[in-house]
Amino acid sequence: MDKVSIARNPRAKHDYHLLETWEAGLVLSGTEVKSLRARKVSIGEAYAHVRGGEVWLEGMTISPYEAGSYNNPPPARSRKLLLHKREIRKLIGGTTQKGLTLIPLELYFKDGIAKVAIALARAKQRHDKREDIKRRDAERELARVVRGRRA
Repeated sequence: MDKVSIARNPRAKHDYHLLETWEAGLVLSGTEVKSLRARKVSIGEAYAHVRGGEVWLEGMTISPYEAGSYNNPPPARSRKLLLHKREIRKLIGGTTQKGLTLIPLELYFKDGIAKVAIALARAKQRHDKREDIKRRDAERELARVVRGRRA
């Protein structure tokens, strides 16, 4: 399995508690795929939602392909995600709960096919973010002390 990362959402783990993740395919046009291969994409402000029994990705911007023609699709259009029905049913159940949302974590090519990793997530409160920073700093300090003893 050859996985080539295109774009990541670095704020996702900082701003959200990730509860469960899925891998979904994307419905794209030909020039959008060429722009993805050139890494001309942004998923930082993107989110997903369920509409009419289908999952849609909103806010992902794929820059127009320079060598494309006048029928390049708009950069920030809605894109359908391809998931199994049982996964969509689980997402519908998850997103109906108050405070839960779907966010993209990473966009990548897996065996030549564009995929997106999405997660069901709950937004972190300010104090949760502070606790995470404190814990990370403590782990870093502990690793530094352990490294110092070995030397």
